Amino acid sequence: MNNNYLDSVIKQFQYYELLGNKTIQQLSTEELFWQYNEDSNSVAIIVKHLRGNMLSRWTDFLTSDGEKEWRNREDEFDAANLKRDKEALLVVWKTGWDCLFNALATVAEKEENFHQTIYIRNMGHTVVEAVNRQLAHYAYHVGQIVFLGKMIRGTEWKSLSIAKGESANFNKEKFAKPKHREHFTEQFLKRKEDS
Repeated sequence: MNNNYLDSVIKQFQYYELLGNKTIQQLSTEELFWQYNEDSNSVAIIVKHLRGNMLSRWTDFLTSDGEKEWRNREDEFDAANLKRDKEALLVVWKTGWDCLFNALATVAEKEENFHQTIYIRNMGHTVVEAVNRQLAHYAYHVGQIVFLGKMIRGTEWKSLSIAKGESANFNKEKFAKPKHREHFTEQFLKRKEDS
């Protein structure tokens, strides 16, 4: 059960990482730093926040509080010290995800790791609760990234899901196959490997 859960949640995280990657790839450096107004977040700011959260939550995941003393959350929402370079932003993005996936790999090493209490700001969580908390948080912010990308690119946006007007064709293709067991993200993750 625990490893099935981890396999499933890792695929979910990979899917959200992929959605973010595909959005970032469609945007220019200028577009990555675009803000609707000074109180709103750009894609770059959201990436910086996600990295800060991921490093804090997933560093020593099983043994230390998820809100690290060295984290400066307020700084995560300030784009002033972010290098205005798309490749540098992708490194920031990847650093957070690498930390997350390395932590999940350590959880899978021993069954008893699933029985640890995970603290975030001194509030105890089961491993599943802590992982689900972060999965929901990251999905929320990746959704913002995708929405910003779609809004910025307008008619030049390349859909990351079923394109508008293609639902019938998508369903026809799916129902043409025999019933089988597959995580829904595998179709998207396979496309990543093929590209």
